[in-house]
Amino acid sequence: MKKLTCSLTAAAILLSGTVAGAAYNVNATLTPDVNVNIDGTNRTFYNAQGQEVFPIIYNGSTYLPIRAIGEIMNKNVNWDAATQTASIGGTRVTGTTVGTPNNSATRTNITMLACPEYTIVIDGSTRTFKDVNGNIVQPMNYNGSIYLPIRAVGEIMGKTVTWDAATQTAILAGNGQSSGEVTDSDTQNPTNPSNPSTSTGEITLEKAKEIALNHAGKTASQVKFVKTETSYDDGKKEYEIEFVVISGNTIYEYDYEISATGQIKDVDYDAENYKPSANVTITAEQAKQIAINKVSGATVANIREFKLDEDDGRYKYEGKIVYGNFEYEFEIDASTGNITEWEKESIYD
Repeated sequence: MKKLTCSLTAAAILLSGTVAGAAYNVNATLTPDVNVNIDGTNRTFYNAQGQEVFPIIYNGSTYLPIRAIGEIMNKNVNWDAATQTASIGGTRVTGTTVGTPNNSATRTNITMLACPEYTIVIDGSTRTFKDVNGNIVQPMNYNGSIYLPIRAVGEIMGKTVTWDAATQTAILAGNGQSSGEVTDSDTQNPTNPSNPSTSTGEITLEKAKEIALNHAGKTASQVKFVKTETSYDDGKKEYEIEFVVISGNTIYEYDYEISATGQIKDVDYDAENYKPSANVTITAEQAKQIAINKVSGATVANIREFKLDEDDGRYKYEGKIVYGNFEYEFEIDASTGNITEWEKESIYD
């Protein structure tokens, strides 16, 4: 059977059976009677074509359209059909959608698509979402709009989610980051859809590195970066910066956690004796580039768990690349730049 993907038309999908690791049909309920209140204001959602879109209830969870959520957060939502990737980040390239309310809509049983092939990237970081029991939840596609459960939406926005049964209202509140064929997105296939925004007061990864270096009293030429990545803590964006300074027989390790607003949340400093090796000639940035060159289309933002390690006097860089539907684990010799280990597996395994 031909592999089923969410980029197929809905009619073709409804005629097909479920294929492991690809799109499959689920029964859900369209709920125009459910209210969504964000920071004290009831919100109405529209797709990119100006049509009102409503919350959907599936398996006991309320699902919301991510393009409309991106609009509320003043972030751009991009869809890349080639990689089946939805990216939320950067400065919005379109204004607020002016839509037409649909006052005649009623609660209706529907069929929508669960799309495990979709990759969701938030501010350059690939994300997966889990329910309250720790199970991974899949993005959904209904009439060209990508939906995520409201718990995941709250995680993206950094808000607490509650439910008022008396008024049938889902409430998102708190100090967040906000002040088939996918047709509901702000842009389609731009060159670089996930540039971090500075217009909302968030610093970039490069600025976080600069803050860490200034705190340590070092310059970029004096250190070797072993980890520079974006992560999330309780839905709030932060940066993890690690670097080492080698002096004589001692290696000094600096480990920083920096908030998206530039505040140093945590710092760890350690010094260890080691046998210096003149063979560490490859920088962390060079090693990262060697790895991403092997994965067409990947960028530094796709690298995870990157570090410099030592094994019997031999230094190597270890890390992972999560891109598309695959995870790549690699080791790179710190003296030669040769890839000594390379493993590839599906993220669904």
